[in-house]
Amino acid sequence: MNLTHLMKFQSMWKDFTSRHPKFPLFLNAVGSHGITEGSVIEIQIKRPDGKEFSTNLKVAKEDMELFQSIKEMK
Repeated sequence: MNLTHLMKFQSMWKDFTSRHPKFPLFLNAVGSHGITEGSVIEIQIKRPDGKEFSTNLKVAKEDMELFQSIKEMK
C-alpha cells in the first residue's frame, strides 16, 4: 500500500469520524462482540431523492478470515 495514500486515508477517516462520532462506536461494539458465522450483515442506503438500496448477507465460515484481517488492521 502506498504510504501517501495511507496518510491521506487516515486524515480523511479522522474527518469522517469527527462528523459521524457514532459510527466508530458502532464499529467498536461490533468488534468487541465479534462477527460470527451465521451473523447477518444488512446495509441500507436512503438517498435524498427517496431512492433506496438495501442488501444483506449471511456470514459463512469462509468469510471469517476476511473479518479477522479487518479487525487486525487497527
